[in-house]
Amino acid sequence: MSGSSSAVFVSRLLNLPVMDAGGDQIGKVRDVVVQNRSNQRPPRVKGFSVELFARRRVFLPMERVHSIDAQQVIISGVVNTRRFERREHERLVVDDLFDKRVVRAAQGAASETIFDIAIQQERSRDWAISEVALRAATGRRPFSRGHVTIVDWDEVPDFFGISEHETDQIVARLADMNPADVARELHGMTSDRRDAIVEALDDEALAEALEELPEADQVELISRLDTERAADVLEEMDPDDAADLIAELSPELAETILGRMEPEEAQDVRTLLSYDASTAGGLMSPEPIILATDATVADALAMIRHEDVTPAMAAMAYICRAPLETPTGRFLGGVHYQRLLREPPSMLASQLVDNTVAPLRSDYNIAQVSRYFATYDLVCAPVVDAQGRLLGAVTVDDVLDHILPRDWRDIQLHGLEEADGATD
Repeated sequence: MSGSSSAVFVSRLLNLPVMDAGGDQIGKVRDVVVQNRSNQRPPRVKGFSVELFARRRVFLPMERVHSIDAQQVIISGVVNTRRFERREHERLVVDDLFDKRVVRAAQGAASETIFDIAIQQERSRDWAISEVALRAATGRRPFSRGHVTIVDWDEVPDFFGISEHETDQIVARLADMNPADVARELHGMTSDRRDAIVEALDDEALAEALEELPEADQVELISRLDTERAADVLEEMDPDDAADLIAELSPELAETILGRMEPEEAQDVRTLLSYDASTAGGLMSPEPIILATDATVADALAMIRHEDVTPAMAAMAYICRAPLETPTGRFLGGVHYQRLLREPPSMLASQLVDNTVAPLRSDYNIAQVSRYFATYDLVCAPVVDAQGRLLGAVTVDDVLDHILPRDWRDIQLHGLEEADGATD
């Protein structure tokens, strides 16, 4: 097939002068920045990498491009002179895709290399990759110029594939990020790229990021894992978050994953699923800091310092009669972390119980729980049953998750992306 008359091949754009509205040259085109898209849409052209006369490369968004012809690229507006830095979900056509070896399904095992890539403006006015020029690989004469074939972009399904080296680099970078930022990165990736990164992440890092993703992303991601891995990741999540996710899965998949989890971890999740999700019982974590009646301040602080305890859960420890696993024996009261810091290590923690704070009942609805936190100015609160046994604890972030709109995480992720886009 022949190339579309309206398509522009990237090789013809290289080194074209970039001119401003006044006719002055500001630099030259050095590469084209593209980003993969979901829903079977062609990769979007985000802009050009332009080299200024000072040999500094900057990013030129396609929105600034007024026209492209054989002699020049004319732009409008002001160019941001911040040095260009490629984002993880972006590709440079020349640097990353030219000469990349690919295998088309129609060609069987025969390999070809990307010789050129054409971009075209869509009806939406966005630019996208439309065609790919492929050169046949020649085994007998490796440096010969093989036959070139131009195909539609979707005939080359893997030309955006991610290498093992790239995967390792991304995972290393994500390791230094906050879980919410890791979630943002995963949210912005294509499904193939996300699958590669998810496979490489350790279970704990993936679990922490999963807790920060919108529900739809959580369900899609966990559903794509094999059941053994899904069970391992859910075990690393906070039980209340794991229960929320399990509740969104099909009953068959949920039961299969629960069956692969460690019995104690699965029982915690099953217990939480027995409560209405919008009650204190459904909001709580069954793993608060629980102290025996003879525990000292030093004992309490040692438990609070444990790396698995979240800052919110560390705000209060709970004194109970045996047994000390939830549901415990009779709940005697809570001790604030700050109070523990002010007392001698040898003092009994039970002497520091705050008797002014009544525990939550497991059947309290979200409105009652919200008012409780506002009234007592707490970040963590105990939950008891009708017999006065401690069942777990609710943290303020659990409450916020349920009183904010259901799609707040999705809104937050898109809001951050839009803010970043404004800086390009």
